[in-house]
Amino acid sequence: MNKIIKDWNDIKINDSWAIFKILAEFVEGYERMAKIGPCISVFGSARTKPDNKYYQLGVEVSRLLAEGGYGVITGGGPGIMEAGNKGAQEGGGKSVGLNIDLPFEQNHNPFIDQEHNLSFDYFFVRKVMFVKYAQGFVVLPGGFGTLDELFEALTLMQTHKINKRPVVLIGSTYWTGLVEWVKSAMLEQENNISAADMDYLKIVDTAKEAYDAIEDFYKSHQLSPNF
Repeated sequence: MNKIIKDWNDIKINDSWAIFKILAEFVEGYERMAKIGPCISVFGSARTKPDNKYYQLGVEVSRLLAEGGYGVITGGGPGIMEAGNKGAQEGGGKSVGLNIDLPFEQNHNPFIDQEHNLSFDYFFVRKVMFVKYAQGFVVLPGGFGTLDELFEALTLMQTHKINKRPVVLIGSTYWTGLVEWVKSAMLEQENNISAADMDYLKIVDTAKEAYDAIEDFYKSHQLSPNF
């Protein structure tokens, strides 16, 4: 028992010192991201291959965003993230990568601007950067991580912790079932969300539709930082 107590105390001490590492990640992230300007965060699977239609859509929508004056923020890895950074560079825009060491994302992709290539040890710090410096969210098909990022953004808007931002889901065959479940189960069956919360989500099938949805949103909303 004494050894267990000693080990537990050591863990608590290490946790306290970790605060400084977490703070350092926030400070560096804030200082570097604040200089970039208006950006759109592009989410999607790290496993999507270049010959997949959603990879190609990721390149196309990110190119349109860059040509329209937006920077593109991705998780910095392969798959849809690589597509987003590739499209941003093709469009002559700022290409931002927020990297983290994961089993399927060992290295950052080659399409990130060197000065906009950030690395994180903590998922929650990285997610803050995704949301804090994004003026909108484009979401392509992905797994648990993509859903985590999507619902993080939706929750922060629902609770008014960030201003309303456009959330565009590309791929009706992929997303319609999820959105219908949210409506039928969360809203209609259990009343766990409000009808207005459904307005945050827009499903499209083309890169042009996704870009137009963001542009249409900012015809009636101010382009301003989050938080």
